[in-house]
Amino acid sequence: MAVRLLKVSSVATAVFASSGFYLYSKNVDFNDLSIIRFGRAAATTAVISYDYLTTLRDVQYGTEEYWAVKSKVHRRSAERLRDLCCANRGTFIKVGQHLGALDYLLPEEYTSTLKVLHSRAPQSSMEEIRQVIREDLGKELSDLFIQFEEKPQGAASLAQVHKAVLPDGRTVAVKVQHPKVQRQSSKDIVVMEFLLQVVHWLFPDFAFMWLVEEAKKNMPLELDFLNEGRNAEKIAEMLKQFTFLKIPKIHWDLSTKRILTMDFAEGGQVNDREYIKKHGINVNKISRNLGKIYSEMIFVNGFVHCDPHPGNVLVRKCPESNKTEIVLLDHGLYQVLNQDFRMDYCRLWQSLIKGDLKGIERYSRRLGAGDLYPLFACVLTARSWTSVNTGISQTPVTQSEDVEIRTNAALYLPQISELLNRVPRQMLLLLKTNDLLRGIETILQTRASSSSFINMSRCCTRAIARHKRSKTKSRTRRLQISLSERWSLCQIDLYEFVQWLRSSALARWVCYLLNCLPYTK
Repeated sequence: MAVRLLKVSSVATAVFASSGFYLYSKNVDFNDLSIIRFGRAAATTAVISYDYLTTLRDVQYGTEEYWAVKSKVHRRSAERLRDLCCANRGTFIKVGQHLGALDYLLPEEYTSTLKVLHSRAPQSSMEEIRQVIREDLGKELSDLFIQFEEKPQGAASLAQVHKAVLPDGRTVAVKVQHPKVQRQSSKDIVVMEFLLQVVHWLFPDFAFMWLVEEAKKNMPLELDFLNEGRNAEKIAEMLKQFTFLKIPKIHWDLSTKRILTMDFAEGGQVNDREYIKKHGINVNKISRNLGKIYSEMIFVNGFVHCDPHPGNVLVRKCPESNKTEIVLLDHGLYQVLNQDFRMDYCRLWQSLIKGDLKGIERYSRRLGAGDLYPLFACVLTARSWTSVNTGISQTPVTQSEDVEIRTNAALYLPQISELLNRVPRQMLLLLKTNDLLRGIETILQTRASSSSFINMSRCCTRAIARHKRSKTKSRTRRLQISLSERWSLCQIDLYEFVQWLRSSALARWVCYLLNCLPYTK
C-alpha cells in the first residue's frame, strides 16, 4: 500500500512540476489561471468567516466590548477583501468599488477601506494596448494617431484611458479594455456566486446575493463599449436643455466593443477641492446643477447614469463663457426605470420631503419594503427616522445624525440585507447612485443645502403631471392637470425665493438694522 501511495505521489509530483515548467516556459501569468483566482478567493472567504465565527463567540452580544471587537473584525475582514480584489483585479475590483460606494448600507470599516480601490485599478502594458487596437481596428497605433501618450490618464477596473491626437489635429481620449477582463469576468462571477452562497449558509443573516445578480446582469453591458457610446449619445440628447452639462462626442470610426474613442475633456475631478478653489468654481452651483441632472434622469426620463463616482464627474470653467460646466464620463452602466416604479418612487420622495408618514408607508410598501418601510426611508435618505418624521427638507443634516446613521447601519445589517433582497432590482443601483451623490455633496460640504430637495420636488411634480396627462383623453382634464402642475411649480419657486431671501446679504442687513434700532415701549 505504501509503495503504491509512493508511486502515485511521485507521478503526481512529476505531473505538477512539468505543468508548472510548461506554464513558466510559455510566459503564462499564474494570476490568469481560474484555479489560482478561485483558490485565492476561497481562502480569503474561509479566513474572514473563521475570524467572525471564533472572535465573536466568547463575547457577550450588545456590550461595549462586543461592538469594539466586532469593529476590529470588520476592519480586518475589509482589508483582506481589499487585498483579494487587488490581487484578482478585473471584476473583483469592480464589485469591491460597488461595495465601497454603499455608505449607510454597510459598516464604515468596509466602505472606507474599499474606497481605495478606485485608485488601485490595474494597468495594462503598452504592448497589450497595441495588441487590442491591432485586433479590433485592424491597424497599428501609429497609423491611427499622430500622438499617443503611453501613460494613461486614468486606469479603472475594466479599462484605461489614453490621451491621443488624430491626424487632423483633434485631441481625443481612447478608452481601451484590459485584454483579459472579457475572458475572466464570467468565471469570476460564478466564483463569487458560489462563495457568497457558502457565506450565507454559515451566516443566515448575510444576504447579499443581490450583488452577484446585479454583476451578472450589468457586467456584459459594461464590457460592451459600443453600448456605452450609445448611452452617451442618448443622455446627451435627453439633457440637451442643460447647457452646463457636457458629454464627450463619440468617434464611431475608432470605436469597437473593446475600444471607445471620444473627444478629450479637460477638467478637475469633482472632489478635487484645490482645483475648484484655484479656478474659482462655486461648489454650491456644482451641487445644485448635479442635483438637476440626476433629478431629471431619475424622475422625468427614467434613464439613470449609475456610476457618478468622483472620477466620472469633472468640473471646469468654460474658456469662452467663463461659466461652470460639468462633464459626465463613463456611460457604461445605466438603469432604465419602468413607469410604475418611477411614479411610486416620485410619490415616495414627495412624501419624504413633506414628512407625509402615510405616503411614506404607502409608497415604500408598493416598492417592496413591507413592514421594513421605516428602515427603507432611512436607507434611501441617509437620515434618521426623527428627521423623516419631521420632513427631510425641514431639518438640516448634522454630524451627529451622520454618526447615528453609520452606527445603525452596523446594528441593523441583517434587516438591511433582508430589505435589499425584497426591493425591486432597479432600486439597488439607485441606492448606489444616491450614496455616490451624497458622497460628492459631503466632499463639497453642501449636504445641508435645500437646493437638492427643491430640484427633486420640481422634477417629481413634472413627472407625475406628465404621467397623468398620458392616461387621460379628456382635454378638460389635461388642462386641469397642467394648471395644477403650474400652481405646484409656482409654490416651489416661491419657497425657493423665500429660502434665498433668508440667506441673502439683504436679509442679513435688514436684520442688523432692526437689531440696531433703539428699544421703545
